[in-house]
Amino acid sequence: MSKIIGVIGAGTMGSGIAQVAAQCGHPVYLMDANVEQLARAKSGLSKSLEKLVEKGKFTSEQKTNIESNIQYVSQLEGLSSCDLIIEAIIEKMEVKHSVFSALEKIVSSDCILASNTSSLSIASIGSSLKKSDRIIGIHFFNPATIMPLVEIIPAVQTNEATINQAVSLIQSWGKTVVVCKDTPGFIVNRVARPFYGEALRIYEEGIADFATIDWAMTHFGGFKMGPFTLMDYIGNDVNYAVTESVFTAFYYDPRFKPSFTQKRHSEAGFYGRKTGRGFYNYAEGAIMPLPTMDEELGKKIFERILVMLINEACDAVFMQVASVQDVDLAMTKGVNYPKGLLAWAEELSLDWVLMELNTLFDTYGEDRYRPNALLKRMVKNGDKFYS
Repeated sequence: MSKIIGVIGAGTMGSGIAQVAAQCGHPVYLMDANVEQLARAKSGLSKSLEKLVEKGKFTSEQKTNIESNIQYVSQLEGLSSCDLIIEAIIEKMEVKHSVFSALEKIVSSDCILASNTSSLSIASIGSSLKKSDRIIGIHFFNPATIMPLVEIIPAVQTNEATINQAVSLIQSWGKTVVVCKDTPGFIVNRVARPFYGEALRIYEEGIADFATIDWAMTHFGGFKMGPFTLMDYIGNDVNYAVTESVFTAFYYDPRFKPSFTQKRHSEAGFYGRKTGRGFYNYAEGAIMPLPTMDEELGKKIFERILVMLINEACDAVFMQVASVQDVDLAMTKGVNYPKGLLAWAEELSLDWVLMELNTLFDTYGEDRYRPNALLKRMVKNGDKFYS
């Protein structure tokens, strides 16, 4: 018999997770205290499945079956029979504590309780439980129905059985699973910070404008979007909040220092596409600025951002956040990077990466640019990530 899945929060992410589970044949309870939100989620699911029918992915009968797998409930008590519950609500610890504490009184003792948080501590969320060995992070990427990656994050309290069950279940949904340590930003939101942060720094130094930096990353790096286009797509409010959260959680490590440029854009309400104005103007008739297609400048910009990304990927391995393979898998499957950063580093040569970082460190003298100890050790010993 299929496990019964509960999802708390009928927003974009929660609805997407519910759809994934329902498509895999699970009975699903989607819970939201806001009944209007539940109605929107139900309507959205129907439209989403209708598009899949039009594309030939499902038959009309399969669509009906998937829809019948989901029940919409407005009370936590409606989740009492669930085997796994994934919370996808607001990123506020006190709200999560309140929800999980209430949940524990309702569900069975072997029900796995998971959070879809992208940056909050799983250990802290689990502290609200009397039986905290069943807490785990199960972090999907948006849109959950399309993005293949799911980060599984055990807390210090989580037992092996919970980890194994969570990994097995999410893999059975056809997702690519990476297991990572409960540290700020997990893998993707930690390792990706320089993609935005270093691009903003380059802009603030007056080296290049938004369009030129974006062009450098797509033209030389093969990234699907440049950093400013991507920040506008994600939302400057959301992207800035994650950066600030990671910076604070890492005890103000300068590697993760937020940018005043992004803070000001966020404060001005220039969130990006959703508000019609971000780093670019999306108003009707607005003309997009053209990049300065200076090949030498573009290559320097790309290489500076890339070595900073590689340095962060090295640190994730050095601090045992995840394995070499999982770090590379996370970046290719979670944020569509053209290559795994550690494989990319080897392709360029670790000696060259270290030399570029040393040049930045010598130029600025800031801890932000310090080369990672693992990278230095590997160059010294002639080691490789992939033998």
